[in-house]
Amino acid sequence: MKLSAIYSHLNGFEWIQFHQKEMWDEIEEVITNIEADEYRTKIKKEKTKRGKMLFSRSDLNDRIKKEFEQKLFPELTEKTATRPNNQTTFVKNRIAIEVQFGYSFSPFDLFSKHLAFYVGDTIDVGIEVLPMKVMQAEMSSGPGYYEGALYDLARQGRGVPAVPLVLIGIEP
Repeated sequence: MKLSAIYSHLNGFEWIQFHQKEMWDEIEEVITNIEADEYRTKIKKEKTKRGKMLFSRSDLNDRIKKEFEQKLFPELTEKTATRPNNQTTFVKNRIAIEVQFGYSFSPFDLFSKHLAFYVGDTIDVGIEVLPMKVMQAEMSSGPGYYEGALYDLARQGRGVPAVPLVLIGIEP
């Protein structure tokens, strides 16, 4: 797969490039080492396009997560009285990474989850990995997509959410 688009909110990308350049290289390596067409395994059953091969959201999500795990990104769960089940997929060197190829929780991730970890002094930057719209259109219903998340961020204004973020849009 390839990184098609990157959006830096509150200089998240620039922070990583200056403070954790090797981390960015690892993130790029994980994404570019995946051959997306291997995950075009779901057969569409709806009448309009019956038989068309789609990307398997769950298989792609699992593969990307597995690749990050192999790069020694431990899964982080922080449970407190105010956030009883706040969990992020991966955290390494104070950078949180969420991979969103399942059902779309990206607005929650962007406006609540990353912010909670940032305010709690667990992370310095949050990263959201999403399919581009062109790739999302070749998946079954459910996943959000880069352009939608970018719109959600842009319409809130420059300072909301008050956490440095990087949106990554990927496609085959």
